[in-house]
Amino acid sequence: MNRIRRISIPRVVSAATLVLCIAGAPTATHRALATATLLTSSTPYLPGSRIGIHADGINAPYQIRILGDASVVNGDIAIPVGGPPESSTIFAANPYGLASRRLRVTAPPPARVPFIAVASYDEGVVFHRPTAPFASFAVLGIGGAPSDVAIDADGRLAAADTDSDALTVATLQPWNVQRVRDVPFGDEVAFDRRSHALFVTNRDVGGKGALTRIDASSSPTRVITGDTAEGLAIDNARQLVYVANVNSGTITVVDAATMRVRTTFHGVARNFSLALSDDGNRLYAVSNQSRTSVLGASGGVVAYALNDGPPHLVARSAPLAFPVGIAYDHRDRRVFVTDERDDVVDVLDARTLRPVHAPLKTCSTPWLPTYDAVTARLYVPCSRSGAVDVFDGRTLARAAGAPFATGGYPLAVALWHPGTP
Repeated sequence: MNRIRRISIPRVVSAATLVLCIAGAPTATHRALATATLLTSSTPYLPGSRIGIHADGINAPYQIRILGDASVVNGDIAIPVGGPPESSTIFAANPYGLASRRLRVTAPPPARVPFIAVASYDEGVVFHRPTAPFASFAVLGIGGAPSDVAIDADGRLAAADTDSDALTVATLQPWNVQRVRDVPFGDEVAFDRRSHALFVTNRDVGGKGALTRIDASSSPTRVITGDTAEGLAIDNARQLVYVANVNSGTITVVDAATMRVRTTFHGVARNFSLALSDDGNRLYAVSNQSRTSVLGASGGVVAYALNDGPPHLVARSAPLAFPVGIAYDHRDRRVFVTDERDDVVDVLDARTLRPVHAPLKTCSTPWLPTYDAVTARLYVPCSRSGAVDVFDGRTLARAAGAPFATGGYPLAVALWHPGTP
């Protein structure tokens, strides 16, 4: 299901000699060249994309040459924002092998048209049509590996690179792509609907986890929260941000405006994912553990009351196989919890955390789920399947055309609904 295409170049001496000359390497027509592969997406790229250069089959260093409007910027292939839809051909070569790949560039998506955005660890943010067969039509390369994606009501899309300090923000109208530095090891991302600020959890900042806030008019601001910050939930009404510190077993509450820590309280072991009720009175946390793992402890979900004194535990689920992500459904007061061991989605009552439906069988290694209240659909990215599953939120039946193929190793989903606050 992985949509990264590996392009093999046959050992044709005349073509090899030409590319090696372009690369400035000495020709060696008597030497058998290694078959190399250049890894890029088979889906057309959007203007403003950055694409990491990966050539399997030949060892670095190798020379890169491009025919077309693309260029090499800080080691990435950079597609200009304002260029027309066209293609560029990328060559990677050294005296021992070569690879080439034609990159297609497509027009930006119209802001008036809904779409699904999938954070693909291997490719970037992959754009899909919102109805069956959910075909992909574009990918925004971020020059790294996103683990989450978010879209706000103004048509801003954000994804952080989990392996560097770069954050990518794209606007739909007019189309523009910007990169914000000093956002190290970004994990989850979310927009605050009230202030329009963007918040990112940082797994590691000088040995500690942190929360970063990005405003359009200022540089990033950051506060340390605990060890390995990952899960994120925002109370827009109260202007509070909740951060799950996985390796601390704690949850930190941060003032969204001042970026000061209000409190940190002990949660369950390996607080991995968070969800907040629509009224902000209950916080849900996933303990990403499994009795069969090296930790030897059962995972599960807990709920904390937030409206009557300090946060305190009010409900706990039965042990779950190996829970990962959680999504909240305010209409039917349910939480959906993905399980990476059994490849299911547990459906729990949001008040009691008891099952209200048999687990939904899904594709391999489901990750961070998204419940879309506009369409009443549950979206489940399955990392090892390279696919996204979709369920009707009312019937819990699988949607027609699901699961659908997407970029390699999908981890999160966001929905764009024009005109929806």
